[in-house]
Amino acid sequence: MSATVDVNVLLHATDTDTPEHAQAQRLIRRLRAGPALTTLFWPVLLSYLRIATNPRVYDRPLAPADAIMVIDGLLAVSAVRVVGEDANTWSTYKHLDIGQPIRGDLVPDAVIVAMMLTHGVSTIYTRDRGFRRFDGIRVVDPFA
Repeated sequence: MSATVDVNVLLHATDTDTPEHAQAQRLIRRLRAGPALTTLFWPVLLSYLRIATNPRVYDRPLAPADAIMVIDGLLAVSAVRVVGEDANTWSTYKHLDIGQPIRGDLVPDAVIVAMMLTHGVSTIYTRDRGFRRFDGIRVVDPFA
């Protein structure tokens, strides 16, 4: 089984102003080094591009070219693979059960969980507590 990271970890790894920056960078370096496989999901990478380059979020957002270089650096190593939705993702999503309807801000988390389950990814590193509502995955806060 492999691991993945949520967008908040990637953002902390490139935002030198956040107190979590050094911890996030260490985690990303460790995951890139392998030997275990790290799986990144397209929705997470696209969220990273959207947030890291957004001047409404950051006083000094990354230039789009710099954010693309960050992603290129992640994908340049053999211990990292990137995947997206496949034919089983929708079926997996529809069968997720957290004891309440999945709606609003939980939808993106549920999509990531469905992709994790579909692609055999067991662990997500994230500060987002919403992931803890889902069975079948291990949630690790790398900053705790």
